[in-house]
Amino acid sequence: MSHPTSALDHTTGSGTPGRPPGWAPAARTTALLTTLGMLMVGQMYTVLALLHPMATEFGTTPGQVTWTATAFGFAYAAGFLFAGPLCDRYGPRAVISVGLAAATVPTAAVSAVSDLPTAIVLRSLQGLTAATFAPAALSYVVRHIAPRHRGTSLTCVTSGMLAAAVVVQVGAQAVAAGIGWRAVFWISAVLMALNLFPVRRVLRPTPRGGTDGGLLQAFAAMPRLLRQPRLGALCLSTVALMTAFVALYTAVAIAGPPAVTGNSTAILALRASALPALIAVPLLVPVLGRLPAPLRAALAFTLASLTVATGSFLGGHTALLALALLLFVAAVAVAAPAVVETINANAPQARGAAVALYGCSMFIGASLGPQLAGALTGLGFDGILLVIAGVLLLGASLILPAMRHHSP
Repeated sequence: MSHPTSALDHTTGSGTPGRPPGWAPAARTTALLTTLGMLMVGQMYTVLALLHPMATEFGTTPGQVTWTATAFGFAYAAGFLFAGPLCDRYGPRAVISVGLAAATVPTAAVSAVSDLPTAIVLRSLQGLTAATFAPAALSYVVRHIAPRHRGTSLTCVTSGMLAAAVVVQVGAQAVAAGIGWRAVFWISAVLMALNLFPVRRVLRPTPRGGTDGGLLQAFAAMPRLLRQPRLGALCLSTVALMTAFVALYTAVAIAGPPAVTGNSTAILALRASALPALIAVPLLVPVLGRLPAPLRAALAFTLASLTVATGSFLGGHTALLALALLLFVAAVAVAAPAVVETINANAPQARGAAVALYGCSMFIGASLGPQLAGALTGLGFDGILLVIAGVLLLGASLILPAMRHHSP
């Protein structure tokens, strides 16, 4: 991506001292936010790769350890509700900086925990502080990246957040196998602290002119947005999308087919099989962008549902399951930014609050995913996949009102 030079309008702000006025540098900004997205959002998924070693050390079952993921996710969702209005008031860069600093403490503390209840409490604090990143990052892209690069940047950032489910699990599994599961958390804490420097150097502050009205007014925008039926339906569709996404990865870990369950190499291969999709989808933005965002989201939900349903009939063949997972993740990577675009179109005057509602919905779904998979283990892996396919179809139906009211 080239360095855009078009002038800012009043909604985006001007350059910082020592920099020419204009839009933020798209390539550097996108690379930083995408990398940070994998680190911060990835904290949700670290424990999915650590269920067995953590359960062994705590003297419990992997199913019980999934509560560390659920506790993180619910706290993360709650944190979004505060982070969005804070972005509208103080600007995304300030929120990202404070959030990174705050998240390092509970992240490091998890590495020293000695029992499951304490781990659940610390993971809740970790989720609450890490929640500042995603709404601030998405808000920054909308405010500071030139329109001609914004679609690609948004897709890269959201794909990075989805890639976290794969990349961070693969990395966590490798680190745990080498130096233990506790190292995953202190390494994460160090990376958070180190990234404060590029955040302050690359990202630009948002001028106060875009945040008039006070913090209370920024929070007041959220209930007004929720009273919009289409926006409420879009948030529920996001819950469905992320419930399905995390439930599928949890099911692979705790209820996978015989060829996979207990085979760390096979599980690692399945997790890594989705990476090409997360690389390819951002490259397809010029083609995908020809479709209206609501239609793109609905089609992606439907494709994801069909792929998961097909996976339930593959008889546990690892190679075919890897292909199904690849297509499923590609569909999710298309759906997520399309839903963000649609939500932004429905709330142009309160983008931070709207993105916060999207993120809250996203991580309510991510929190429900492990519990859904755990509750359905009696159905077996194939049965879980069929339920997930149904959840995705429900999500597709919730996008239909936005399609009917979409303006080109």
